[in-house]
Amino acid sequence: MNSIVERLKEVRCQIENACQQCNRSPDSVQLLAVSKTKPATAIRQLYQAGQRAFGENYLQEALTKQQELSDLEAICWHFIGPIQSNKTRDIAAHFDWVQSIDRAKIARRLNEQRTAELQPLQVLIQVNIDDESSKSGVGPEQVAELAKYIADLPQLTLRGLMTIPAVASSATAQAESFAQMQRLFSELASQYSTVDTLSMGMSNDLAPAIAAGSTMVRVGTSLFGAREKN
Repeated sequence: MNSIVERLKEVRCQIENACQQCNRSPDSVQLLAVSKTKPATAIRQLYQAGQRAFGENYLQEALTKQQELSDLEAICWHFIGPIQSNKTRDIAAHFDWVQSIDRAKIARRLNEQRTAELQPLQVLIQVNIDDESSKSGVGPEQVAELAKYIADLPQLTLRGLMTIPAVASSATAQAESFAQMQRLFSELASQYSTVDTLSMGMSNDLAPAIAAGSTMVRVGTSLFGAREKN
């Protein structure tokens, strides 16, 4: 079995190859290591190999890891899971990015609870691009209104969009979902100078997401292996 550091090299090569296929610079795509359910020791190994951005879905699990890894000064924590109102205070205090904002109430609470001594929270709007009832996110038609609301909040900086597309029945269906996200992102970026991030693509669809314009891919399984079942 390959070591976690070797898997990191493999994923970086996949990103580089995908970028070459569509004439993009590898520097234009950031890797977010999705570390949910994985131990702090594995995060530390990736950090020591040069990985800096890590994504967590579960607040209490993340807070425990953050405490264990508090000596890693350059680490960047992204919250990528659904957000309950009673969790916003801790998310506002302990994360650098939030990728899963899907309603104004959550944005308002994060803004109010992000203390002034901290840099503004970098945020993405989660888009439910395929209108799946099982997933969080706003519909494409709601993006503009929520973006306008977030842009006026001083302790949040709107950086772009995130999506988790449906498992595609065909490459054509997948490509259309990605293309629709790219159109939404381009429109948003034309209106807000801070918007530069399209978080789209995971272990299984990394290459087509990059071809469609993703600037950040969220990779868990290819780095850490399959999640353990509870």
